[in-house]
Amino acid sequence: MTTTESSGRPFVSGVVLAAGASTRMGRPKQLLEIAGRLLLQHVVDAALASSLDEVIVVLGHRADEVEAALRLGSRARAVVNPEFAAGQITSLRCGLAAANPAARAAAVLLGDQPTLRSEAIDDMIAAFLAAGARAARPVYPDAGGRPGHPVLLAREIFHELDPLHGDQGARTLFSEPRPGVLEVPVAGQPPPDIDTPEDFTRIIQLQADANDLP
Repeated sequence: MTTTESSGRPFVSGVVLAAGASTRMGRPKQLLEIAGRLLLQHVVDAALASSLDEVIVVLGHRADEVEAALRLGSRARAVVNPEFAAGQITSLRCGLAAANPAARAAAVLLGDQPTLRSEAIDDMIAAFLAAGARAARPVYPDAGGRPGHPVLLAREIFHELDPLHGDQGARTLFSEPRPGVLEVPVAGQPPPDIDTPEDFTRIIQLQADANDLP
Protein backbone atom coordinates (compact mmCIF):
# COMPACT_ATOMS: atom_id res chain seq x y z
CA MET A 1 0.00 0.00 0.00
CA THR A 2 1.19 3.49 -0.77
CA THR A 3 1.15 5.68 2.34
CA THR A 4 0.94 9.41 2.88
CA GLU A 5 4.08 11.12 4.11
CA SER A 6 2.28 12.95 6.92
CA SER A 7 0.21 10.19 8.50
CA GLY A 8 1.88 6.95 7.47
CA ARG A 9 -1.51 5.55 6.43
CA PRO A 10 -2.66 4.64 2.91
CA PHE A 11 -3.54 7.53 0.58
CA VAL A 12 -7.30 8.12 0.36
CA SER A 13 -8.94 10.33 -2.27
CA GLY A 14 -12.31 12.04 -2.00
CA VAL A 15 -14.67 12.21 -4.98
CA VAL A 16 -17.48 14.78 -4.75
CA LEU A 17 -20.27 14.13 -7.27
CA ALA A 18 -21.66 17.49 -8.41
CA ALA A 19 -22.30 17.19 -12.14
CA GLY A 20 -26.10 16.89 -12.36
CA ALA A 21 -28.50 19.26 -14.07
CA SER A 22 -30.73 19.71 -10.97
CA THR A 23 -33.91 19.05 -12.94
CA ARG A 24 -36.08 18.65 -9.83
CA MET A 25 -34.71 21.85 -8.32
CA GLY A 26 -35.37 23.84 -11.50
CA ARG A 27 -32.03 25.69 -11.23
CA PRO A 28 -28.42 24.60 -10.60
CA LYS A 29 -28.33 23.57 -6.96
CA GLN A 30 -24.54 23.70 -7.05
CA LEU A 31 -24.90 27.50 -7.18
CA LEU A 32 -27.51 27.87 -4.44
CA GLU A 33 -26.27 29.68 -1.34
CA ILE A 34 -26.67 28.58 2.26
CA ALA A 35 -25.28 30.58 5.18
CA GLY A 36 -23.09 32.67 2.89
CA ARG A 37 -21.55 29.76 0.99
CA LEU A 38 -22.54 27.72 -2.02
CA LEU A 39 -24.42 24.53 -1.19
CA LEU A 40 -21.60 22.62 -2.91
CA GLN A 41 -18.95 24.62 -1.04
CA HIS A 42 -20.24 23.21 2.26
CA VAL A 43 -19.46 19.69 1.01
CA VAL A 44 -16.06 20.67 -0.36
CA ASP A 45 -15.16 22.41 2.89
CA ALA A 46 -16.17 19.36 4.95
CA ALA A 47 -14.01 17.18 2.70
CA LEU A 48 -11.06 19.56 3.05
CA ALA A 49 -11.49 19.65 6.85
CA SER A 50 -11.21 15.86 6.93
CA SER A 51 -8.12 13.69 6.60
CA LEU A 52 -8.70 13.01 2.89
CA ASP A 53 -5.45 13.39 0.98
CA GLU A 54 -7.08 14.97 -2.06
CA VAL A 55 -10.56 16.11 -3.08
CA ILE A 56 -11.81 15.72 -6.67
CA VAL A 57 -14.98 17.63 -7.50
CA VAL A 58 -16.75 16.17 -10.53
CA LEU A 59 -18.66 18.85 -12.47
CA GLY A 60 -20.86 18.68 -15.56
CA HIS A 61 -23.88 20.97 -15.95
CA ARG A 62 -22.65 24.58 -16.21
CA ALA A 63 -19.25 23.36 -15.13
CA ASP A 64 -17.33 26.56 -15.93
CA GLU A 65 -19.71 28.69 -13.89
CA VAL A 66 -19.70 26.32 -10.93
CA GLU A 67 -15.92 25.93 -10.91
CA ALA A 68 -15.43 29.71 -11.06
CA ALA A 69 -17.65 30.13 -7.99
CA LEU A 70 -15.92 27.46 -5.88
CA ARG A 71 -12.99 27.90 -3.52
CA LEU A 72 -11.01 24.71 -3.94
CA GLY A 73 -7.67 25.21 -2.19
CA SER A 74 -4.45 23.30 -2.70
CA ARG A 75 -5.82 19.80 -1.99
CA ALA A 76 -8.86 20.05 -4.24
CA ARG A 77 -9.38 20.18 -7.98
CA ALA A 78 -12.29 20.02 -10.37
CA VAL A 79 -12.72 17.62 -13.26
CA VAL A 80 -15.47 17.78 -15.87
CA ASN A 81 -17.57 14.77 -16.84
CA PRO A 82 -18.63 15.32 -20.48
CA GLU A 83 -21.10 12.41 -20.17
CA PHE A 84 -22.89 13.65 -17.03
CA ALA A 85 -26.29 13.58 -18.75
CA ALA A 86 -25.99 9.77 -19.00
CA GLY A 87 -26.34 9.41 -15.22
CA GLN A 88 -24.51 9.61 -11.92
CA ILE A 89 -22.48 6.47 -12.51
CA THR A 90 -20.57 8.25 -15.29
CA SER A 91 -19.55 10.96 -12.83
CA LEU A 92 -18.42 8.39 -10.29
CA ARG A 93 -16.28 6.62 -12.88
CA CYS A 94 -14.89 9.98 -14.02
CA GLY A 95 -13.91 10.92 -10.47
CA LEU A 96 -12.35 7.57 -9.69
CA ALA A 97 -10.36 7.67 -12.94
CA ALA A 98 -8.99 11.08 -11.89
CA ALA A 99 -7.84 9.87 -8.47
CA ASN A 100 -4.15 10.02 -7.69
CA PRO A 101 -2.47 6.76 -8.77
CA ALA A 102 -1.22 6.43 -5.19
CA ALA A 103 -4.77 6.27 -3.83
CA ARG A 104 -5.55 3.02 -2.01
CA ALA A 105 -9.22 3.98 -1.82
CA ALA A 106 -11.73 6.73 -2.49
CA ALA A 107 -14.49 8.24 -0.40
CA VAL A 108 -17.60 9.03 -2.45
CA LEU A 109 -19.38 12.23 -1.37
CA LEU A 110 -22.54 13.79 -2.76
CA GLY A 111 -22.35 17.46 -3.65
CA ASP A 112 -25.94 18.12 -2.56
CA GLN A 113 -25.47 17.13 1.10
CA PRO A 114 -24.38 20.35 2.82
CA THR A 115 -24.76 18.92 6.35
CA LEU A 116 -22.04 16.33 5.72
CA ARG A 117 -19.57 16.40 8.62
CA SER A 118 -15.81 16.01 8.34
CA GLU A 119 -15.95 13.80 11.46
CA ALA A 120 -18.17 11.31 9.62
CA ILE A 121 -15.66 11.17 6.76
CA ASP A 122 -12.80 10.53 9.19
CA ASP A 123 -14.77 7.87 11.09
CA MET A 124 -15.40 6.05 7.83
CA ILE A 125 -11.77 6.25 6.70
CA ALA A 126 -10.53 4.93 10.04
CA ALA A 127 -12.98 2.00 10.13
CA PHE A 128 -12.39 1.12 6.47
CA LEU A 129 -8.61 1.03 6.82
CA ALA A 130 -8.65 -0.77 10.18
CA ALA A 131 -10.81 -3.55 8.72
CA GLY A 132 -8.91 -3.82 5.44
CA ALA A 133 -12.31 -3.59 3.76
CA ARG A 134 -13.06 -3.60 0.06
CA ALA A 135 -16.01 -1.25 0.54
CA ALA A 136 -17.70 0.46 3.47
CA ARG A 137 -20.78 2.58 4.05
CA PRO A 138 -22.10 4.31 7.14
CA VAL A 139 -25.28 3.31 8.92
CA TYR A 140 -26.83 5.81 11.30
CA PRO A 141 -28.25 4.23 14.50
CA ASP A 142 -29.90 7.55 15.43
CA ALA A 143 -31.94 7.21 12.23
CA GLY A 144 -32.93 3.58 12.75
CA GLY A 145 -29.82 2.19 11.08
CA ARG A 146 -30.48 3.96 7.78
CA PRO A 147 -27.48 3.84 5.41
CA GLY A 148 -26.04 6.97 3.85
CA HIS A 149 -22.79 8.63 2.81
CA PRO A 150 -19.85 8.87 2.62
CA VAL A 151 -19.07 5.51 1.05
CA LEU A 152 -15.51 4.14 0.86
CA LEU A 153 -14.30 2.03 -2.07
CA ALA A 154 -10.98 0.22 -2.36
CA ARG A 155 -9.15 0.73 -5.64
CA GLU A 156 -9.26 -3.01 -6.24
CA ILE A 157 -13.04 -2.83 -6.79
CA PHE A 158 -13.24 0.34 -8.90
CA HIS A 159 -13.64 -1.90 -11.95
CA GLU A 160 -16.81 -3.43 -10.50
CA LEU A 161 -18.61 -0.19 -11.37
CA ASP A 162 -17.85 -0.57 -15.09
CA PRO A 163 -21.02 -2.56 -15.99
CA LEU A 164 -23.34 -0.11 -14.24
CA HIS A 165 -25.34 2.54 -16.05
CA GLY A 166 -27.61 5.52 -15.51
CA ASP A 167 -28.07 6.59 -11.90
CA GLN A 168 -26.86 3.32 -10.47
CA GLY A 169 -24.11 4.08 -8.00
CA ALA A 170 -21.91 2.52 -5.38
CA ARG A 171 -25.00 1.42 -3.43
CA THR A 172 -25.27 -1.55 -5.81
CA LEU A 173 -22.17 -2.97 -4.12
CA PHE A 174 -24.16 -3.17 -0.89
CA SER A 175 -27.33 -4.71 -2.30
CA GLU A 176 -26.44 -8.11 -0.91
CA PRO A 177 -23.90 -9.38 1.65
CA ARG A 178 -20.46 -10.01 0.23
CA PRO A 179 -16.97 -10.55 1.67
CA GLY A 180 -15.03 -7.42 2.57
CA VAL A 181 -18.04 -5.09 2.56
CA LEU A 182 -18.40 -3.23 5.83
CA GLU A 183 -21.21 -1.25 7.47
CA VAL A 184 -19.97 1.31 9.99
CA PRO A 185 -22.21 2.83 12.70
CA VAL A 186 -21.85 6.63 12.61
CA ALA A 187 -23.35 9.00 15.17
CA GLY A 188 -25.92 11.62 14.26
CA GLN A 189 -28.30 11.85 11.34
CA PRO A 190 -27.47 10.92 7.74
CA PRO A 191 -26.96 14.04 5.63
CA PRO A 192 -30.08 14.64 3.51
CA ASP A 193 -29.96 15.24 -0.25
CA ILE A 194 -31.14 18.64 -1.46
CA ASP A 195 -33.10 17.77 -4.61
CA THR A 196 -36.18 20.02 -4.66
CA PRO A 197 -37.14 23.59 -3.70
CA GLU A 198 -38.87 22.12 -0.65
CA ASP A 199 -35.65 20.37 0.41
CA PHE A 200 -33.79 23.65 0.05
CA THR A 201 -36.36 25.51 2.13
CA ARG A 202 -36.07 22.89 4.87
CA ILE A 203 -32.27 23.10 5.01
CA ILE A 204 -32.42 26.91 5.17
CA GLN A 205 -34.86 26.63 8.08
CA LEU A 206 -32.64 24.06 9.77
CA GLN A 207 -29.71 26.43 9.53
CA ALA A 208 -31.77 29.31 10.88
CA ASP A 209 -33.16 27.27 13.77
CA ALA A 210 -30.10 25.33 14.87
CA ASN A 211 -27.09 26.71 13.01
CA ASP A 212 -26.55 23.05 12.13
CA LEU A 213 -24.42 23.44 9.02
CA PRO A 214 -20.67 22.86 9.19
